[in-house]
Amino acid sequence: MPATAQQPHAEAESPAHAAPGHPWLIQGGMGVGVSGWRLARAVARTGQLGVVSGTALDVVLARVLQTGDPGGHARRALAAFPVPELARAALDRYFRADGPAEDGAPMRTTPRLRATGGGQAEILTVLGNFVEVWLAKEGHDGLVGVNYLEKIQLATAPAMFGAVLAGADYVCVGAGVPGQIPALATRLARCEPVVSRIRVEGDEEPLDLLFDPAALLAGHLPGPLRRPRVLAIVSLPVLAAYLARDAATRPDGFVIETSSAGGHSAPPRGPLTLDASGEPVYGPRDHPDLARMAALGLPFWLAGGQASPRALAAARARGAAGVQVGSAFALCEESGMARHLRERVLGRARDGALVVRNDPDASPTAFPFKVAELAGTVSDPEIASARRRVCDLGFLRTTVRGPRGLVYRCAAEPVAAYVRKGGEAADAEGRRCLCNGLLATIGMAQRRPGGREEPPLVTIGKDLSFLPELSPDASPYTAADVVAWLAPGARTVSGSAGDQPTERSTESRKSGASAP
Repeated sequence: MPATAQQPHAEAESPAHAAPGHPWLIQGGMGVGVSGWRLARAVARTGQLGVVSGTALDVVLARVLQTGDPGGHARRALAAFPVPELARAALDRYFRADGPAEDGAPMRTTPRLRATGGGQAEILTVLGNFVEVWLAKEGHDGLVGVNYLEKIQLATAPAMFGAVLAGADYVCVGAGVPGQIPALATRLARCEPVVSRIRVEGDEEPLDLLFDPAALLAGHLPGPLRRPRVLAIVSLPVLAAYLARDAATRPDGFVIETSSAGGHSAPPRGPLTLDASGEPVYGPRDHPDLARMAALGLPFWLAGGQASPRALAAARARGAAGVQVGSAFALCEESGMARHLRERVLGRARDGALVVRNDPDASPTAFPFKVAELAGTVSDPEIASARRRVCDLGFLRTTVRGPRGLVYRCAAEPVAAYVRKGGEAADAEGRRCLCNGLLATIGMAQRRPGGREEPPLVTIGKDLSFLPELSPDASPYTAADVVAWLAPGARTVSGSAGDQPTERSTESRKSGASAP
């Protein structure tokens, strides 16, 4: 596949009769490598939208290279990058042919993005997103998207450019108000300079952050790139209506995500009330008015507790183009979640012992965050208290105007450092380092002095009612099984000969037969 990835789309077909030109199923973009390229490619080959998580892909690439790049996939994608010198510099810095050092040496650190822009951090961000999307699109004509958090504003422009350069078909953005994204997508596809508006706590006006694709590519400009469709992930029609009213902020569609979805969710409207288990209480005001959504005239998908054929049919009947499903894919064979963690989640869910909390304190963002309670992970109070607080990745940092200039603050960093930067100690209580925890969940934990490794943190949706159908007796299942169960008869798009997913029959799924 060429570096510009200018391959044709395959129009999605299914018994659900999706909106013209759009898929009826979006695979959720579950953070930090759970929605990796293998999963997105498997879903795209079924004719639906496979999505890679765009969070921390600079670190993911660096750590894949440091573990020896098994299979040579990252190096194959880097060989397609239009500026070989940039790809070669990343290889020289991070690639270890023999894999990680046996003496427990830590992973090599990566540079951090800053509000002043430029530097190696931007280059590695572009490379990481290019590699992930390029691999997800390799060998087929299906649809591939990338998912970003609006909260991580410093990464948005370089990350999206890497994805556009690799041929991303969709960009999905949530965890904030993604009003800048449609215009950024248009200009980045033209390789034009863009300005991101960065929120700075303590300033009345946002800070302008320039990103120039042409300068980064040093004159190696590709041919015209295809602008990806932009989907805004929102919780309620009020934000959708706000974005849709202006051509500059209007996306190509919406994902309406409710509080039962995994990862971050929007807090309840109005004063925060907690139930007996300490979870936020959602009420009627938090339920989306789908008639109002349909009146906007843009396609939308429902997310959160939508993993069933009945939910898909109901969503379509209420005007939706289809559904977004995350947790069912997070536990399938192509998921980036470490196998031993997937097996533990499946086993505990089968036994009725799995607890998933919508924790209002876990995330440094102050958004509620779903945490699966598993021994040996950050959900375990003893593990959490024994972990030394450190913020060495910093994707969820807030840019703050301090007395001596800009500083970067995270509620999961050491409390003394947080307070020194103007934060309140109470706001740091109970916060977890999602960056390190989620990387550990995909088997890329940082090593600490004394032979310790960062513990994992597992996030999953609260509705796991799909498991008895897809995973009887906690048996493995594939991404293609999920699609076939949601809409039997969904076709597979064209791809390389001998490299197609194998779909099991409904009978074999129910009998618990393992995937080939």
